[in-house]
Amino acid sequence: MGYYDESDHYPKRRLTSPIWTALISAIIGGLVVLLLTPFFISRGILSLPPTSYNGAISGPTTTTSVKVNSDITKAVQKVAPAVVSVINYNRSEDFFNPQEVEKDTGSGIIFRKANGKALIVTNYHVIAGGDQFKVVISGSDNKKEVNAKLLGGDQLTDLAVLEIPDTYVTAVAEFGNSDTLKSGEPAIAIGNPLDLGQSVTVGVISSPKRSISVDEVNTTDVIQTDAAINPGNSGGALVNIAGQVIGINRLKIAESGVEGLGFAIPVNEARPIIERLIQYGHISRPWLGVGLVDLSTLPGYTLDQLKLPDSVTEGVAVAKVEPGSPADEAGLQPRDVIVALDGKAVKDSSGLRSYLYQNKNVGDKVTITYYRDGQKQTGTLELGEAPQNISQ
Repeated sequence: MGYYDESDHYPKRRLTSPIWTALISAIIGGLVVLLLTPFFISRGILSLPPTSYNGAISGPTTTTSVKVNSDITKAVQKVAPAVVSVINYNRSEDFFNPQEVEKDTGSGIIFRKANGKALIVTNYHVIAGGDQFKVVISGSDNKKEVNAKLLGGDQLTDLAVLEIPDTYVTAVAEFGNSDTLKSGEPAIAIGNPLDLGQSVTVGVISSPKRSISVDEVNTTDVIQTDAAINPGNSGGALVNIAGQVIGINRLKIAESGVEGLGFAIPVNEARPIIERLIQYGHISRPWLGVGLVDLSTLPGYTLDQLKLPDSVTEGVAVAKVEPGSPADEAGLQPRDVIVALDGKAVKDSSGLRSYLYQNKNVGDKVTITYYRDGQKQTGTLELGEAPQNISQ
């Protein structure tokens, strides 16, 4: 007896997947839209978007005027009228038609005005070799060019003083205190670079005090800044945020790959030199006759050779003694370390020079306290007069 199977007489039914149903419906719908779109566009039922965007934005527009008035702009407004252009003329070598031709240009700072005259400090190298000098004053309306008289100059410190009538002078710069400068504070350089007219550059004080060599024997202290100082800026003003002159722009390091190395003469160093140039026309310097190196710059192994007590951390080491000089006659020797003059502590070579220039004259006596082989000694000598362009 067999079993009856209904499937043996009826075929099996296949079920349609919902995914396929949806896919087929989407395709059919898309085709319908594609075919009917031209019809809808022609009847105005649909519209096409713009083919390109011209960047215009509709809507109301306004114009805003911004008034900039910062500490820097105030400082510039205060000092800029006192910064002038200095032109150095030299007589041409044309025998039949000699005339004054422009030799060099730079900048200067009006720092004093009295009795119908105005005084200008600039760099010595700006006026060096000149026969005639002119100063260009930038006023609010136009520029005024006036003849200038050279009162004096000093090559070693790179300073010179000019005198002009004060007819067109409207501002006098205020000197600040370069001894209180700190690294990182703002610095503003104002001058006349590259015959472009007065320009302003802004940076910071990179180093308040940096010693650089001016020749094989002498060094000078300068302010280092990253404010751009270019040809023509020489003699211009380095200004603090209060609008005070803290330095006289001097030079920049112009070497491949070197940026942001500009230097200025500290105004505290310049003051006594300026006054002597006004009074005497040249610098008669009291002279020891030694080459000096700051103790703070010497490496540790050299300091060990000097055998100084641990308490001695400031002073100047004698590197060289000029034969026949006051120092030579007083018995000073190389490797001696000077720590005081007339009982006043000497921190570095700058301090030593400042003390002599501000307190002593040629022929005065000075008491020197120094260490030799670790032993403290004292001696007295009579100051001589420094040869041309020799500091100590």
